[in-house]
Amino acid sequence: MMRSLYSGVAGLRAHQTRMDVVGNNIANVNTYAYKSQRVTFRDMYYQTIRSSSEGVNATQLGYGAQVGSIDTLHVQSGYAPTDRPMDIYIDGEGFIAVEDPNGGNMFTRIGALSFMPTSNGTTFRLVDINGNSVKGAISTITPGTPPTTDYGAKLNNDEVQLEEIIIPDFNKYTNISIGGNGHITGIDDKGNVLDLATIGIAKISNAEGLTMQGSSYFKSINNTGDITYNVPGKNGVGSLVPGALEMSNVDLAKEFTDMITTQRGYQANSRIITVVDEMLQELVNLKR
Repeated sequence: MMRSLYSGVAGLRAHQTRMDVVGNNIANVNTYAYKSQRVTFRDMYYQTIRSSSEGVNATQLGYGAQVGSIDTLHVQSGYAPTDRPMDIYIDGEGFIAVEDPNGGNMFTRIGALSFMPTSNGTTFRLVDINGNSVKGAISTITPGTPPTTDYGAKLNNDEVQLEEIIIPDFNKYTNISIGGNGHITGIDDKGNVLDLATIGIAKISNAEGLTMQGSSYFKSINNTGDITYNVPGKNGVGSLVPGALEMSNVDLAKEFTDMITTQRGYQANSRIITVVDEMLQELVNLKR
């Protein structure tokens, strides 16, 4: 009888975890580039009361359910137009690489970018919505020469050698924008259109291996496989859509359905505990 009591408790814990995940998904329904999560259950330990033998199958008793995994669903969502030239949407696979406080890389799908001045006031750095440096490649610009798009050693078989995107003498450029190929262009004081840099897009073999860090960041810890950095639209990564941001991939209809089934599952497991308690009470009353 006590086995069913523990099974009910295990079921309550599992369904509470699932409800926590559903609640987090719904809370982030309007969070740009949020990737929803799901919970999978698995059965727990089984006690073998009688082993199988010739002509007789095994007899086993289970001890309830437990959380098997909490998976992040990296399904691409649509985009919300913003009409801001420094906002970008990745149309396909890939992540924007940004520098974390320790000098490593974090990854995000939110392309709300802007240039912020460094300490000297004339050099500007490309940063994301949280102020962290965006990684990419810087063009070689020679004053007084015609506009070029020569990245030279910055590119190797279309793979970007990542560095912070820092533009010197930033104030002499106007109409700075980001193209679908990731090129950041600006018009100099002579009216020349120059390629200033290109944004690097990270291609991650197993994106589901990334761990969520909060603030819409992911981190490569284990199981992500190879990570390469590419020009947008090359080597399997998506091109960019300027003036747009990726929406959350939360499906509200699915989340509310999951909420109902989770609630009913929780109620059913609660009922198990109530019934077992009543049976134990009856057992105690036998002595009277």
